[in-house]
Amino acid sequence: MNHEAERQLHPILVDALGDPVVATWTPPSCDQRWYVIPDATDWDNVLSWLVQRALPEYVPGALRRARSPHFVDPDLQTTDELAARRSLDELEARYAEEKLGLEEDLREAETHAEPVRYGLLYGTGAELVRVVAAVLAAAGLSTVDLDEELGATKSADLLVTAGGSPQRLVEVKAVSGAAQEHLVGHLQRHLDTWPQLRPDQPVTGGVLVVNHQHKLHPSERAARVYSRPEFVAALPVTVLSTVELFHWWRTSDWAAIRAAVGGADTLAPGVAPTEPALPIDATEPAALRPSAKRRWWWPEARTP
Repeated sequence: MNHEAERQLHPILVDALGDPVVATWTPPSCDQRWYVIPDATDWDNVLSWLVQRALPEYVPGALRRARSPHFVDPDLQTTDELAARRSLDELEARYAEEKLGLEEDLREAETHAEPVRYGLLYGTGAELVRVVAAVLAAAGLSTVDLDEELGATKSADLLVTAGGSPQRLVEVKAVSGAAQEHLVGHLQRHLDTWPQLRPDQPVTGGVLVVNHQHKLHPSERAARVYSRPEFVAALPVTVLSTVELFHWWRTSDWAAIRAAVGGADTLAPGVAPTEPALPIDATEPAALRPSAKRRWWWPEARTP
């Protein structure tokens, strides 16, 4: 005959499906407590948990009768012992409270950072333009979305200015592979037609921001958007990669962003522009490589 088990299991640890992994069972008389654990469990861990956690909580008298060193009887402790234990309990409480606050700060920081991080490194289209505009605004630059103001494709993506400094057009592009050189021509045409669109708002140049090779991890991308020496030397506009912009943003190097996008005249007196530390691309000509003295800002593999 089959007999249904009396009482029920009380889960202590459950898996992702809600099924008990570790549980307790007590008979109707409630004079025993059975622990149900997975097979092949390390018994040293089980016994340690029973002695240090389960017995003191559920059967403290057993440890007292056995005169176990794991049983602490406050009635038999000295004043110094009690004071030290109170201090330890207070420290653990403060630690738990501070840890909770720091974890909340971390979650908040991650919530704010992740959309910008993902947008700059992997974004395309309107998403990438919005994130670039947000980063420039964080650096103290005023931005105007020209697609919204003038209509899509009529001009560049953004009109940028810093205080009373001259305005610049910013074109934002994303390519899954290497950046084509003709992208510069898109921005140059916008600069040529700008006087017809806004003759009362002259601009002094343009900036092309490219999220190149965006299907690769940033550490695997080419260090520069363009590498052909003759083309780079003849560039009529500033060309930045979103990886460069991301590095300045994540380190809050607002002066570098203002200098790169708005020009050196947007810097405060006495502040020198800085360059991001980029990985060295062995395929680039030596004259175009970042200085070997700069450190790669992505975590490097270290050999023991």
